[in-house]
Amino acid sequence: MRNRPVLPLLLLAFVLPLSAAEPAELAWPAITRDHKPWTRWWWLGNIGDAHSFTSEMEKYAAAGLGGLEITPIYGVRGAEDRFVPFLSDRWVGNLEHVLKEGRRLDLGIDLATGTGWPFGGPWIEGEDAAHYLAHRTFTVASGGTLGEPVQLVQKPLLRFAGRTRVPIADLREPVTANANLQELAIDQVRFPRPLPLVSLMAYPGAGADRAPLDLTSRVAADGRLDWTAPADRGTWTLYALFQGQHGKMVERAAPAAEGYALDHLSSRALARYLAEFDRALTGRATKGIRAWFNDSYEVDDGEGESDFTPRFFAEFTRLRGYDLRTQLPALFDPADSRVLADYRETVSDLLLEQFTVPWREWANRHGALIRNQAHNAPANILDLYAASDIPEQEGNGHLAMKMASSVAHVTGKPLASAETATWLNEHFLSTLAELKATVDGFLLAGINHNCYHGTPFSPPDEPWPGYHFYASVELSPVNPIWRDFAAVNAYVARAQSFLQSGQPDEDLLLYYNIHDRWAVRGTGEMPHFGHGRDPLGVDSLRETATRLVDTGVGFDYISDRQIQGLEYRGKLIESGRQGYHAVLVPPTKFMPLATLAHLVALAERGATILVEQALPTSAPGHSGRLQQKEFDQLLARLTARALPTGGITRLPVGKGEFIVGPDATQLLAIRPGIPRESLTDHGLEFVRRRTDHGFLYFIANRSDRPVNGWVPLQAHGQTAALFDPATGRLGRAAARLIPAQPSQVYLQLPPGESVIVTLENRELTGPAWAYWQDAGETQPLAGTWGVRFADGGPTLPPATTVPALKSWTDFGGDELKRFSGHAAYTLRFAKPAGPAPAWRLDLGRVAESARVSLNGREIATLWQTPYAVVIPAGFLAAENTLEISVANLAANRIADLDRRGVNWKKFYNANMPARFRENTGPDGLFSAAQWAPRPSGLLGPVTLTPLRRLDPR
Repeated sequence: MRNRPVLPLLLLAFVLPLSAAEPAELAWPAITRDHKPWTRWWWLGNIGDAHSFTSEMEKYAAAGLGGLEITPIYGVRGAEDRFVPFLSDRWVGNLEHVLKEGRRLDLGIDLATGTGWPFGGPWIEGEDAAHYLAHRTFTVASGGTLGEPVQLVQKPLLRFAGRTRVPIADLREPVTANANLQELAIDQVRFPRPLPLVSLMAYPGAGADRAPLDLTSRVAADGRLDWTAPADRGTWTLYALFQGQHGKMVERAAPAAEGYALDHLSSRALARYLAEFDRALTGRATKGIRAWFNDSYEVDDGEGESDFTPRFFAEFTRLRGYDLRTQLPALFDPADSRVLADYRETVSDLLLEQFTVPWREWANRHGALIRNQAHNAPANILDLYAASDIPEQEGNGHLAMKMASSVAHVTGKPLASAETATWLNEHFLSTLAELKATVDGFLLAGINHNCYHGTPFSPPDEPWPGYHFYASVELSPVNPIWRDFAAVNAYVARAQSFLQSGQPDEDLLLYYNIHDRWAVRGTGEMPHFGHGRDPLGVDSLRETATRLVDTGVGFDYISDRQIQGLEYRGKLIESGRQGYHAVLVPPTKFMPLATLAHLVALAERGATILVEQALPTSAPGHSGRLQQKEFDQLLARLTARALPTGGITRLPVGKGEFIVGPDATQLLAIRPGIPRESLTDHGLEFVRRRTDHGFLYFIANRSDRPVNGWVPLQAHGQTAALFDPATGRLGRAAARLIPAQPSQVYLQLPPGESVIVTLENRELTGPAWAYWQDAGETQPLAGTWGVRFADGGPTLPPATTVPALKSWTDFGGDELKRFSGHAAYTLRFAKPAGPAPAWRLDLGRVAESARVSLNGREIATLWQTPYAVVIPAGFLAAENTLEISVANLAANRIADLDRRGVNWKKFYNANMPARFRENTGPDGLFSAAQWAPRPSGLLGPVTLTPLRRLDPR
């Protein structure tokens, strides 16, 4: 929420007529393809042709998807003759067709910069592949020589993604020379060979001059060292550094695209990698790719880590200001983490400078953006996201998801994306309600561009259930839930149409104190960020961020680099077009000198810097030791005028100040202008944005209690409106809008539902929002229901009638126990007695989604509890026909296939493992054979309740 300077507005009041702010008609924003959800489009084996691609794309567009991200992956057994080699002429021809059809259907197209993940392929060889640093130490007595060769033989390693196993001795070198790579599905391979020596440094054990000697050039090809240790210097310690090939292969690689993972720390390696795309696409009609995609940094999920590159020592000296080879004892000393912290920061810098930036520049030269999943990298991913056109998260809790959206806010990027709904439930058990709830979690974290995970392409002639990816929610046209998928997509599009408008409106910048994590040696391995068990990586940051979320204070993370771009103007700390009230520093020990200096400069101009517990004590790393004097002088300048009172210390600096206190809660209590959003006390969650005419909130009730009452909002406006993204309903809200006091808006939100609230500084015209309350007894709709099975399989059951509602699996017979598809329930009933302006039709329990029609008029599509809809009294006739068409899950039909041993799990590589261990079959793959029939259809009870309008005053 912003307290902007008022003088320009006062001047305008004398210039413009009072009628300038004319009333506006309530309306939803016009929906664009970026407002709609996108989906990852898996190309298994790159199987497909122009006709089948067109047929499927038309279904995707009709379902309300806005775009497709093409990711080629592993193939299908038995369909080898249909494989299309990646980047071949035929493959590029298919891409050209898809791009053409995308323009016709208004479907955007993104393309993975490779197949599977991470970047890599058969043209990655030698020094272009990912590397690691290995070391050995030797000791040589004063005046002696080394009695063994300076050598290190790489330990053999072979890891598979699939179920086929072969000894490493049976593999040919290079690994791409093996003919059956789809079958082998190798994740990582290291052959037992001597590693090349990259440096040998000798450190004396005594003497005033302890500078090391570089003996690298004294080592012969066979490892013999031609050197005699100088006398009178004690026992010498020799550190030998070797370059190993990490051996990581592209995971889930498409046919003809298997190979080693790229060295992400080398722009030269990246340039040679991207040249293969230039070779394949130059001169072809491939304009129209919106963005090139990177599916997260997953090089280090094998054994060891990719922490070296051939130019690492030179880059380290450039970035850190000293030669790493002169500090090797400290690098490997368990009691000293300063040099290790510099090493980790250098890896982070190289991932930014040598990979992310040049990849973006390459894409931009080709008229495209990059959509980058920076998480899981051993880097400050805020900086990697900042160098990306569309930062994308994958979902690892609210705090992690905010990393991508924070960067979009701080750097002014319009889209913050997410890979959405990865492995929601077990195969074929994910529901549309779960999908919607997952999307809500991303929206609340500031993500405004969701991309599902995903939709596998399946040829039209493939028997049911077609092709499927192993870690997916099966969002494909063969799944019964697809029928009502469009309703959920409409919900997402409406919500994102608002959340892509205006500007973010967070109050605080929360400093990402990553140097405190880099300084923790731990096992000595590189920490990875944005994913896993501890996505933030810093306990103090996580605790502070959690407290802010729970309190209802909006914030964005900010990195050291991004702090350098902050300016203080008009009582706000600004980054691009965004303004913040303060910077909050969580408990922090290490902070770069440049960061502290810029925060001081901001305070001098009037900014407020909030600091939990105590000021940082040192600059980070070994290089920070060289800056300690300047750092201490800056701290002394800050503390020279300290004003302690009641546990809070104010440190005036120029026109502003640092405020140091025990925790964020107390600091915010004494800093005016940052009121908390107390709607969180009602069990509600929110994200807020600022518009040209006021503010908007996306609010979700993810608690188990309904909300029916006045809800406080800190933003102000002249009028308030409500928009229901699930139904498209809108209206002027009941609101108490008193200047200088929190706004209050009346909300009726059952558990699981969400709403958009706008507060505008202008009059709004349009219908008033309809609030309802029960006006009488609930009346069951009883009678005989006709049930007609419309489509599905494995066979279509005959129509029937039932006197009472129950799962169709209990109607009788095995045919219905294995049926997955759609069934239409029909009931005739008389209009209930009594005057009521509207009635609530409640379907009770539904498994799993329902389309409701009354007297031939389509009323609603319902996919989550409560399965209820308000029906105006005018829709009811004396005699009525109610039709409820229900779609169940694919589970019962899948279970039937597995019980009968039908071979539908026929994919190479990761061939449908179970999401949960209890669903693993004897062959180690997912199996539903043991599942009991899942309830399906309309279970009820179906009721009508008279309603009257509620006037909340």
